[in-house]
Amino acid sequence: MSIAAPEPGENMGRPEPRIDGRLKVTGEARYPSDVAVPNPAFAFLVTSAIAKGRITSIDLESARVVPGVLEILTYQNIGNEIHDAPLFSAGGPMGTTIRPLKSRDISHDGEILAMVLADTYEAAREAAYKVGIHASVEPPSAGFDSAGTTTEAASEASKKHEDPRVGDAEGALASAQVVVDVEYNTSTMHHNPIELFTTTCLWADDHLVVHEPSQFVYGMKNGIAKQLNMDPAKVQVHSAFVGGAFGSKGSLTQRTALVAVASRRLNRPVKLVATRDQGYTIATYRAETRHHVRLGASADGKLVAYAHEGWEITSRPDAYLVGGTEDTCRMYDFGNVVTHVNIVHADRNTPGFMRSPPETPYMYALEAAMDEMSAKLGLDPIEFRRMNDTQKDPITGKPYSSRSLMTCYDEAAKSFGWSKRNHAPGSMRDGDWLIGWGCATAVYPTNIGPATARIRLTSAGKVRVETAAHDVGTGAYTVIAQMTAQRLGVKLENVEVVLGDSSLPPAPVAGGSNTTASVGGVVFKACDAIREKLFRAAGSSNEGPLAGRSAAELDLVDGAIRGPSGETEELEETFKRLGAGVIEEYAEFTPKGQSEGGVGKLYKGTPVLSGGSSGDKLRFAFGAELVEVRIHARTREIRVPRIVGAFAAGHIVNPRTARSQLMGGMIWGIGHALHEKTEIDERAARYTNDNLAEYLIPVNADIQQLEVILVPERDDDLNPAGVKGLGELGNIGTAAAIASAVYHATGVRVRHVPIRIEDLL
Repeated sequence: MSIAAPEPGENMGRPEPRIDGRLKVTGEARYPSDVAVPNPAFAFLVTSAIAKGRITSIDLESARVVPGVLEILTYQNIGNEIHDAPLFSAGGPMGTTIRPLKSRDISHDGEILAMVLADTYEAAREAAYKVGIHASVEPPSAGFDSAGTTTEAASEASKKHEDPRVGDAEGALASAQVVVDVEYNTSTMHHNPIELFTTTCLWADDHLVVHEPSQFVYGMKNGIAKQLNMDPAKVQVHSAFVGGAFGSKGSLTQRTALVAVASRRLNRPVKLVATRDQGYTIATYRAETRHHVRLGASADGKLVAYAHEGWEITSRPDAYLVGGTEDTCRMYDFGNVVTHVNIVHADRNTPGFMRSPPETPYMYALEAAMDEMSAKLGLDPIEFRRMNDTQKDPITGKPYSSRSLMTCYDEAAKSFGWSKRNHAPGSMRDGDWLIGWGCATAVYPTNIGPATARIRLTSAGKVRVETAAHDVGTGAYTVIAQMTAQRLGVKLENVEVVLGDSSLPPAPVAGGSNTTASVGGVVFKACDAIREKLFRAAGSSNEGPLAGRSAAELDLVDGAIRGPSGETEELEETFKRLGAGVIEEYAEFTPKGQSEGGVGKLYKGTPVLSGGSSGDKLRFAFGAELVEVRIHARTREIRVPRIVGAFAAGHIVNPRTARSQLMGGMIWGIGHALHEKTEIDERAARYTNDNLAEYLIPVNADIQQLEVILVPERDDDLNPAGVKGLGELGNIGTAAAIASAVYHATGVRVRHVPIRIEDLL
């Protein structure tokens, strides 16, 4: 084994290499924009240079004379070919209800105002820059401190949101011996996937084929059908590989319908590859948030109250929100809780999902406040958390199915050497470098949803798994193959997994870290149906080594059926008894506690996920992140030389892919704490660093020693696979841990992220 492929611990599978790895590193993997289509036309978007106003005229004369230009779509000629669809967070397919080319009105910076179509990409681009858009400009509201924003309670904006509360938090705070009353801010962050936002559409008679990177092809299939007022059965979406997503490709955006309309008008395929700066406004992002957190405790460190009010930016028409207090209120034994979330409408594009959407900003605020309270009490921050750890929900009293948080802290602290920490701020130093050590909790709900799959086993021991799940870089191809191989007793290399196509049986959106649990459930169900047929054939025969054996006595091992005493029958012989060369099973899986209508909703493009605080028990994955920062005493340059994360997430199917996901999350967390921020021109409500040159992210030089510890955990009360999602777990505690370490190094408390040099001067 190696660091990249850790030795499996208890309740962990083998660290198999990714089965799609060779395809990706050799360039053989075909991403949607790579797919060859006959005689394509190329599209280029014209986007708004203002955030609020109204188009007064459009000048297309110079653009139309560019050689190769075929058509230019604007609000003037799009007609009524595209219809509205509901927002994803309201159960619909859309990432925003702001539909481009709908009218003269301009709702945000970078809104699509026209689409140029040409024989070549170069001609489309040249013509796009010659399109003249003239508009009247109105003063926009850029964000929290801008005039003209409107605020509403999240519970009024969305029927799905509730503000958790229990007891008398205000009274407990008023009488608490020690109180922390603080405010925190997080910045706007944007997706910058390596694969740009791209769409290719082509028609065959009245059937539409779409090649687009997607985290949910059934949502796109049904959503585009709704927008184009057509039968979903006549739409097929392909997305075999996704080159970066984490929420940015989880819902349908309006560019898809525009490209489909263009393809139908031209009667030829149309390919759109948006530019990177356009991706900042035609896709979703993580909105900035504000938090007012109050903690009350007794002098000996026992928490008595937690109050958390949050504010989130959204667009004018959409009530998108994440409302992360749903999870933060359950982290510790608070005693009394009161929460409230607000959304603030501004002249911006609609935000959306970005890796662990609710937990990342809200847990940052809670964990930063926990560190402030531990410092005020004079307690070690890990021991303070241990004093207030809980095995039940402070809100409802329901138990956790499993909660290994303090085990994670113990493992991380042991590896990190936490016992050597001098707790006084500014007390640790190495020459010109101030040293700080900080910690924070990571948490993510264990989500699961209905799923379907088709599995085919041949007499030669070859298996094909078909399900419209997605591998967004997390290793889904590999872990699905591993679960199938283990259940059917075949070699991993004999399993073919087919994903990302709406012609396959549907699976949930690749979001909420649910794929392994959801697809694992249906894979097990289909495999068990195949096993049952094989065992019945082998055991009910009047001859053969397994004659008379019950199904409960048999197993599939190494391509053969094995009995309790080691007697075996090769698959080929059992298939002969069946009189078939192939067994194929289609299965539908509905998680325990969900209604049976979930699969039907899935076919119609609506995923139904449950987990976390829903159900009879709380189901969460936990982790502990410990970091060391070094801050130059004179220049205040900030470095993170060490970070250790220990995580418990039930059954780990593949320690290699699990480590990769957690490591990537921790690196992203470093970016959240020190680098990532979308800068906004407050006067114009425009993003100003919409490129990879000025949008800062961690690079190799920023990451020195990073350790991931997989803590063994078994939880038989989760799902058939016994797994807790971990794709979004690793980045949740990092920012707060770094902020705490910065305080420990300098004695300066910075209550916003990212933390920059100027904050410490």
